[in-house]
Amino acid sequence: MSGVFEVYVKSHFSAAHSLRGYPGDCARVHGHNWIIEVYVRCAELDAIGIGIDFRDIKTALADVLSGLDHSDLNDLAAFAEQNPTSENIARFIYRQLCKRINSPSIRVSRVKVCETPGAGAFYWEE
Repeated sequence: MSGVFEVYVKSHFSAAHSLRGYPGDCARVHGHNWIIEVYVRCAELDAIGIGIDFRDIKTALADVLSGLDHSDLNDLAAFAEQNPTSENIARFIYRQLCKRINSPSIRVSRVKVCETPGAGAFYWEE
C-alpha cells in the first residue's frame, strides 16, 4: 500500500450574506468571520522532504479569499444562483484551489468552511 501525506493550512475572511428563502433570521443580511481549512494530499516528497510548500497553499488560498473578504457574498457572481451557505462556499473555494494547486502528485483533498467556531461544512470530490 502506498502512503499519502495530507497537509493543511488555516485562514479566515470576513463577509456578509443572507440566505434567500430561509425561514428564519438568516434570511436577513448578517456577517461572519469565516474560518477556512484547506487540506492537500501529496503522493511524493521533494528532495528536502516537502510535498507542497505551505506558502504555496497559503498564497493560492489568499488569492481566492481576497475576492470574498469584506463583501456581501450574495452580490458575487459565484452566488447569484445559489445561496452563499457554508456548503456552497466550501465547494467554491475547493474548485478555485484545484485550478491553482492540483498536479499529478498534489491534489486538494477537502475544504472546511466554518461560519461559527462550532458549525461548518466540508467539501470534496471523489
